[in-house]
Amino acid sequence: MTIKILTDSCCDLPINYIRENADVLDLIGMPIHIAGEDFIDDLGENTDLPKFYDKLRAGTMASTSQITPLTFETIFKKNHEEGAETIYLGLSSGLSGTMNNAMLARNMLCEELENVQIHIPSTLAASVGQGLQIIYIIDMIRAGRTSEEVLNWFEANKLKTQHWFAVDNLEYLKNGGRISPAAATIGTMLNIKPVLYVDNEGKLKRFQTVRGRKKSIKYLASKLKNDLEIVPTAKVLIGHGNCLEDAETLSALIKDKVSPENIIISNLAHTIATHVGPDMLAIAFIGEEREE
Repeated sequence: MTIKILTDSCCDLPINYIRENADVLDLIGMPIHIAGEDFIDDLGENTDLPKFYDKLRAGTMASTSQITPLTFETIFKKNHEEGAETIYLGLSSGLSGTMNNAMLARNMLCEELENVQIHIPSTLAASVGQGLQIIYIIDMIRAGRTSEEVLNWFEANKLKTQHWFAVDNLEYLKNGGRISPAAATIGTMLNIKPVLYVDNEGKLKRFQTVRGRKKSIKYLASKLKNDLEIVPTAKVLIGHGNCLEDAETLSALIKDKVSPENIIISNLAHTIATHVGPDMLAIAFIGEEREE
């Protein structure tokens, strides 16, 4: 039986990567609403991602909705009819109820059909961390690994998937209820840039604050040094909120410190950008177990 990976638009993988791996990777998008417009996040395949960022920079706020069980059921059923088993690697259940909708769809399909093979492990990941897990797993599938081998590797390494985020605009954290309006106002005045991470429960937490953009970029680069000395063949995925120059600066700083196997740079798509705003920088890599 062949294996198909299913993910959602929170994975923040480069659109070229999605296209190149379409034979083993399916993408479903989160519904997005902005300025009276509704569309599905497809990582910029048929949507204007730069225009979306222009609206965010102009102060327009966007919102997201969960993927419905029916959407999941449609893809699960298609894969089953094509003789494939599905592994869904989606946004952390600690950040969204979308994973629950996937499980509901699987349960409904299992009642309707026999021998349905659908695996929904808890990624405890988001954005570039989620995307990085997918890159490793697709490499394993192409190397001929079985679904059991893939899932065993995943369970052994998901808490070693480190993701760190430097947020440039505090307004989005305020709107998401992660910081108070007073903290956002004071932080903006003092040019404070929060550094966030995903913890062992798959939830986003604030880890550190630094003053100024340059320092926040250097701080992200510093997070890799110890881990990538331990795991020298690690891949690194850098995500940026429509600020490619800063992402390239971060990549150069990383290369000055360590020599990872591969650094991939990707523009953060509509879904994550809705919650963190433009100019965010993020890194993901597999190293030691993440912070509690």
